[in-house]
Amino acid sequence: MIQFSEILQIILTNWLIISAFFVIALLYAAVGFGGGSSYLAVLALSSLGFMQIRAMALFCNIVVVSGGTYIYIKNGLFNYKKIFPLVLLSIPLAFLGGYLKISQPFFFILLGITLCIAAITMWFSQYQKNSNVEVTTKKTLVKDTAIGGFIGFVSGMVGIGGGIFLAPLLHLTKWDTPKRIAAASSFFILANSVAGLIGQYQNPEFSIEPKLTVILIFAVLIGGQIGSRLSITLINALNLKRLTAVLIAFIGMKILLKHLF
Repeated sequence: MIQFSEILQIILTNWLIISAFFVIALLYAAVGFGGGSSYLAVLALSSLGFMQIRAMALFCNIVVVSGGTYIYIKNGLFNYKKIFPLVLLSIPLAFLGGYLKISQPFFFILLGITLCIAAITMWFSQYQKNSNVEVTTKKTLVKDTAIGGFIGFVSGMVGIGGGIFLAPLLHLTKWDTPKRIAAASSFFILANSVAGLIGQYQNPEFSIEPKLTVILIFAVLIGGQIGSRLSITLINALNLKRLTAVLIAFIGMKILLKHLF
């Protein structure tokens, strides 16, 4: 049985990571994301092993987006016919990506590239509130399935939900209204995170730091619930994204320089 003194010691030792996770969950939940890329960026600077980093980020991702997904479903913002193609291949491929045995150098190189791409998409994407935006009527079944599958596979390997890549693409192609895109992205993140985590668990090399993970889950649960209830008008979403993009880009480049050279 875990002693209170042991929990306190873990909190005191990792207070900076725990605080960062709470803030990330709060801010990301307020603008419709899970925060997986930022969790990974924070954990990548720690002394944890790369298998632990992937699993812990996905656990926290699931906790944050579950509440948002429920709210979107409750408010009737799900277009199931359009969401289904996005997850048709992404779920099995996220599982496969999580299951694959990859080396530590490859993981950190892939993580660095992923963080840099995520930073670029965050910097140039804009949060849209206008529900009257023109929606495309083109049939995009094959394209949505292919895009979802590719993002799902990469997400499973790295340990993110993939919403940070999907949402900007859906806005760019005028896939649906902003609220429905947020709903689709939230479900996409949740589905890929669960599939990727199950895939990682099936990997014989699966590893996780259980005590710290539980504490981080509580931190993001509280932060995510607060963030989900905040009005987006209380936070400048564009400035938040661009500030986060700069930080993620810095960490991504730092990881690449370390593991490439």
